[in-house]
Order: sequence, then C-alpha cells, then structure tokens
Amino acid sequence: MLGSLQLSPATSQSLVQPPESNSTVAEEPITPIPEPPAIDPLKIKLGERLFGDPRLSHDNSRSCSSCHDLRTNGASLKSQDVGIDGSSLPLNTPTIFNAALNFRFGWEGKLRTLESDAKAALENPEVMGVGISALAEKLGADPDMHREFMAAYGSGPDAKNVVDALASFERTLVTPGSRFDRWLEGDEAALSTEELDGYRLFKSLGCVSCHQGANVGGNLFERHGIFHPLASPKPEILRVPSLRNVATTPPYFHDGSAQTLDDAVRKMGLAQLNSTLTDQQVKAIVGYLQTLTGNYRGAPVGPSP
Repeated sequence: MLGSLQLSPATSQSLVQPPESNSTVAEEPITPIPEPPAIDPLKIKLGERLFGDPRLSHDNSRSCSSCHDLRTNGASLKSQDVGIDGSSLPLNTPTIFNAALNFRFGWEGKLRTLESDAKAALENPEVMGVGISALAEKLGADPDMHREFMAAYGSGPDAKNVVDALASFERTLVTPGSRFDRWLEGDEAALSTEELDGYRLFKSLGCVSCHQGANVGGNLFERHGIFHPLASPKPEILRVPSLRNVATTPPYFHDGSAQTLDDAVRKMGLAQLNSTLTDQQVKAIVGYLQTLTGNYRGAPVGPSP
C-alpha cells in the first residue's frame, strides 16, 4: 500500500520555487535513514544464512528470501504471494528493507518486535508452517550450523536464538544513501527542480501527515478509503507503510491492486484527500517518490525482474 488517511486540505503549490536552505532542511518532517545498531557480526552472518535457508519451512521448500528477495526490492512482483499449501496469501508482501524502522509489523500492525514478526512467519501454516522447537532440532543436526550457533550464542540452536539471529540480520537491512537523503544532508544538487516541486506537493497536499520520519511512514495506524474506496475494504485499519524504495516495489496497497506508482498516487489522492490530482501533480509527486530509492550493500535497490 502506498499510504493511508490524509486529512490535510488538498491545497495547490506553485511548481516554481527556490530550493530550501540548509536551515530549512534541518526542520523537515522526514529524516535520513539512521545507521543500523551495533550487532555481533557472528549473529548477523548466521541470520543471513538462515534467511536464505529453505529448511525454515516445514517441507524444506521455501526460505524467507522466497518472498523477500534481497537481490532486488526485498519483496516480489506478485499482488499476493503463494502460501506453502499453494493458496494465495491474503495480503501483499511488504518489502523487508527498512522494516526494522517500523513501529509495528505486518499490515495490521499486530506484532511489536522483529522477533515476534519472525516467529509468527515461521509458525504461520500458510507461510512457513514450522514449529520453532522442531526447526531448532533440525538445524542442530547439521554440524556446520551447530558450530555457527555455538560461535554466536555459546549453545546450539534453540527456539530463542533461531529467532534472534533472524531478527539480528533483519536489523541490518536498511537502505541509506537515497538522493533524497543526500538532499536532506545538505546536497542541494541531489534533487531536480521537478523533484523538489513533488516534495513540496507531498507536504502541502497532506501526504506527509502520515508518511514522515526516517521511514517515510511505518509509525502510525490509519483508515483507508476515507472519501472514496481505495482497495479491498478489509482490513479497515492498517499500519501506514513506508515509502522508502517505493518506486521499486509494485504492485501497491495491501491487496496489490495498483500496478504502477502513477496509478497508486492518483488513487491515494482521490480516496484519502478527496482530490483529483492533475497529470502535472502526479508526475511531480512520482518524481519525488523515485528519489527515495536507497542502497543495499553499495548498490541501488532495484525492482524485481
């Protein structure tokens, strides 16, 4: 989903204004992505190995990376990914990139920590369908895996440290270095005039009332479809998604019903702002959103092939 409830009036903004000064940048409602916390590199390495290990599913058929592709956008191109039983999952898979910066996890925000989110995915019969104690026993039977757990935790795999290793790795999956972050940090040449116009519209139209902070969202709940229907009516209340790397993560909304960013912006304007955005406004806002694409391990986050 691109966003949720916006209550600010849909005021227009001139598309020709001088760049903000550095003092104004310091007061912006969006902040650059912070550095990841200091974590034991052995735990990170182990978590990365687990993230790509199909043994985390009960039938050894899929790993976390099956739905969260770290080589591309941290998600997939599907409106709904397929469950372990072959059925469609009920909601679009959000990207794992920058998920650690969210205040709650999952579209409905029912989970409060990365650890609880990882545990829920492992135990969900539609996703991985594995008992964590049984998983720990399966991993412990692998001598190499057992040695890695001993090095990182001083003991073999168990229900707690399997989840902790996954969460430790996921906390490193941040994507700094976007052009917009460079602009926030004082590089006035990082954005074009049209991209700055798009950011001003993003603020003046009210989008920033829900999409703000380091993750450009992810820090409050809102109702969707305030003025007009937006997507599938259920769930009614959602955690506002992050817009980081949004240009790389189609399709959009919790049901994956918007196939392009242009379409998503138009629908959000009408459903949440009761505003029919002009082609010029949509182009400018999309241009701004494209500047939110950051880097993972030195390379720009890219769309799925």
